[in-house]
Amino acid sequence: MGDTDYISLTDLARYANPSEPKIPIYAWMRNKDVLAYLGLWEKLNNKNFKGHEFETFMNEAGKNSFYMSPQKWIKETNAV
Repeated sequence: MGDTDYISLTDLARYANPSEPKIPIYAWMRNKDVLAYLGLWEKLNNKNFKGHEFETFMNEAGKNSFYMSPQKWIKETNAV
């Protein structure tokens, strides 16, 4: 779009793991700092963001049992 450049997470994941690009994305989304960034962006830009669900994820992030996918993030938090 015009002179704006974008970075594609999907393209980066395909570069990191061509056979299973979802694995780097899942690993990235487990990171507490990544979730904090995503949550802040949503709070600033999405009036329908479900902050309570976000806080639940933040409390679980970083634990070995925690996983996150883009689909789960969108569904549970109403992320855009």
